Amino acid sequence: MNQVHEKATTEIYNKTDGNIMSPAGFYAGGLHCGIKKKRPDLAWLYSEVPAKAAGIYTTNQFQAAPIRVTKESLEAGHQLQGLIVNSGNANSFTGEQGLHHAYLMREWFASHLGVEKSLIGVSSTGVIGELLPIEKIEAGISNIVPGKNQADFRVFEKAILTTDTFAKRACATVEIDGKTVTIAGAAKGSGMIHPNMATMLAFVTTDAEMEAQTLQLALKQAADETFNMITVDGDTSTNDMVVAMANGMAGNHPLSVAHPDWNRFYQAFAYICETLAKQIARDGEGATKLVEAKVTGARTNEEAGIVSKTIIGSNLVKTAIFGADANWGRIINAIGYSGVKVEPQKLTIKLGDITVVENGMPCFYSEEEAHAYLAGRDEIQILVDLQDGAGEKAAWGCDLTYDYVKINASYRT
Repeated sequence: MNQVHEKATTEIYNKTDGNIMSPAGFYAGGLHCGIKKKRPDLAWLYSEVPAKAAGIYTTNQFQAAPIRVTKESLEAGHQLQGLIVNSGNANSFTGEQGLHHAYLMREWFASHLGVEKSLIGVSSTGVIGELLPIEKIEAGISNIVPGKNQADFRVFEKAILTTDTFAKRACATVEIDGKTVTIAGAAKGSGMIHPNMATMLAFVTTDAEMEAQTLQLALKQAADETFNMITVDGDTSTNDMVVAMANGMAGNHPLSVAHPDWNRFYQAFAYICETLAKQIARDGEGATKLVEAKVTGARTNEEAGIVSKTIIGSNLVKTAIFGADANWGRIINAIGYSGVKVEPQKLTIKLGDITVVENGMPCFYSEEEAHAYLAGRDEIQILVDLQDGAGEKAAWGCDLTYDYVKINASYRT
């Protein structure tokens, strides 16, 4: 079955101000072990009981060592009980020694928790091509106290960041079988962001009961609608990973696509993924604006997604947004090279509520109002109607600023 849900007409879940520890039985924390100069750089996540687990990973052919190890753990039993994450060093393109280090991180954290090593996932983010200071990580793991009294979701969120300017989190609850199920997530991501995963790590926890296959199905579809619909700079990294864990402690009957409350759960799950994805796009390196390109009237959802991602990925569009220049010709240009067949005479484009093209013809509009819209908001919406079908999809990105160049010109120094 390709589709695991139908879109709800109204929200059937509750957004909360919770965090990755809000689902029952999950604890998280972080500390400074010395990879970075001062900031937290080692994070951990732990479930009281083994949790069904699912993962998706970068499409970059140079997948980093931690991804290989986490895949191995998931393939062993489709379960995880803990994750150990470091920032400041990607442990990528580091050969057999780097792979050995990733295995050591898994082994040390498993031993520290007293669980099988196959129940531990490993994740890393940071500079590519440098070996981990593995002795510092070993010492850091030995200082972890994985209990409720020592848990601190804020330090976990900080310890996974690299060039991010803020922590990313989301939480929601939904009623399943009369039980309150909680879903939450934390993520990092700022630069090297592009559809088909990005330089991002995202971790989703839930106390729902379900099989791993069902969780994997939900994660894959939600990622296609959210994490794979964001772009900052067109680069796809070597370490991108999203891992979801479901420990069943809410006490609901096992969820499946056939469960009567499945759509309720999926909508809440997709909300977590979309919120994290949009926060990553908003925090693009040097960005000042979150930009949404929403395409409707396409022949299929897939074609709508192609057009929306092409618009949001155009450097010319992104720089125009930064300059508050309503240069809709750049949007036309991006649609034209998207590869999707479009009837020009049907095309309508809006910047927010301002129509700039209607039925294939330029519209009269106030340049001053358009400039004010682009300059005066930190969230910009580009609406495109192809008037050729029922397909629709949105993509998210950010403007391209001077600071993006400054940040990436000196990333290692």
